[in-house]
Amino acid sequence: MTDTPTAHDDVARAYELDRRHVFHSWSAQAKLDPMVVTKAEGSWLWDGDGNRLLDFTSQLVFTNLGHQHPRIVRAIQEQAATLCTIAPSTVNSARSEAARLIASHTPDGLDRIFFTNGGADANEHAIRMARLHTGRQKVLSTYRSYHGGTQLAINVTGDPRRWANDTASTGTVHFFGPYLYRSAFSATTEAEECERALAHIDQVVALEGPSTIAAIVLESIPGTAGIMVPPPGYLRGVREICDRHGIMLVADEVMSGFGRSGRWFAVEHDEVVPDLLTFAKGVNSGYVPLGGVAISEPIYRTFAERPYPGGLTYSGHPLACAAAVATIEVMEEERVVEHAAALGEEVFGPGLEELAGRHDWIGEVRGTGVFWALELVADRKTREPLAPYGGSSPEMAAVLAACRAEGLLPFANFNRLHVVPPLTISAEEARTGLGMLDRALTRARSDA
Repeated sequence: MTDTPTAHDDVARAYELDRRHVFHSWSAQAKLDPMVVTKAEGSWLWDGDGNRLLDFTSQLVFTNLGHQHPRIVRAIQEQAATLCTIAPSTVNSARSEAARLIASHTPDGLDRIFFTNGGADANEHAIRMARLHTGRQKVLSTYRSYHGGTQLAINVTGDPRRWANDTASTGTVHFFGPYLYRSAFSATTEAEECERALAHIDQVVALEGPSTIAAIVLESIPGTAGIMVPPPGYLRGVREICDRHGIMLVADEVMSGFGRSGRWFAVEHDEVVPDLLTFAKGVNSGYVPLGGVAISEPIYRTFAERPYPGGLTYSGHPLACAAAVATIEVMEEERVVEHAAALGEEVFGPGLEELAGRHDWIGEVRGTGVFWALELVADRKTREPLAPYGGSSPEMAAVLAACRAEGLLPFANFNRLHVVPPLTISAEEARTGLGMLDRALTRARSDA
């Protein structure tokens, strides 16, 4: 008679096999000690030691409806029982309905949906469409940005993950976006930052040659780079520059879209309609990989009679699209976007400002909806970051360890903590998480 493996045996085996066979992204492999996750539900997950953790990360900011949402799980199960997969050249009801629902929420005129497997390839295809539509090659994007890990997307990216991959061969040019706390333009107000940031991009366009530029690619609200909400009028100003020169505006809504900012899409905050809008993550809460490009009518017409030279084997995969249909229906019926907006106004905004009043490591609080960042500094007067750009520090490590000890799973990038739980988190759970964060900062500060 053989013994039945225990839960501890399963955890140990999963960890051992991971370290033997799994090659992890963005990591020095030999230095890794990854967390084992055994289950998750709602806004919580459990690690291999049985600890229950409040997920303030939404993983990589994609479980917008939380973990194991029964409507999404059931939709995937029912689709699998009917049609697991089919080639993208055919029609299936899950893909058609997902496209209809997505188009019902994108800005006016973005009614055609090209499905991809995720956000990076969505940005790749959006740029390809812009280049073919305009007959131009150059693409402009900001330094503080992230647009994906594929060859073109990583070069459009501005953050340090680009450096090792950048061979200066992809026709990409970077500029400074608005970021008042660390202004590149010596601005002291949001209005000044907006005006000077627009003057800067206008000058970059002029010096690069407007007739050479296919697209300006912007995260509507930069996500991994720091959740810097653009000042009012900035996106409208970029739209005007694009219109003046026949440049396509690509709005990267991979992280900010589908309710994260308290609107269906973050471009709505500035009442802007891009030429192309990319999405992924929240479209189906990441339950099955899915991304896409919402396409304006002029760009659609470019390929109405001329083949679009691109596609993916799993484009519009039925399981992924069924999950998207369920996700969007839940968001509509349960008013998830309105809930996210209320959480930002009533819980996260005030609660994080209270934390800033108690912790001198917090240099700035910024965000909207369920999309917030704490910029941690060693000195508020000099604004010296608590960790260097592109790196970490013992102080940041202490903050993260203290969060885990409190039962909070944190999202950190360089010297920032991002507060990005599921949009469905309750106000009570959100306040519980802020209490955990408060105690963690106190503990880390006393240990420093």
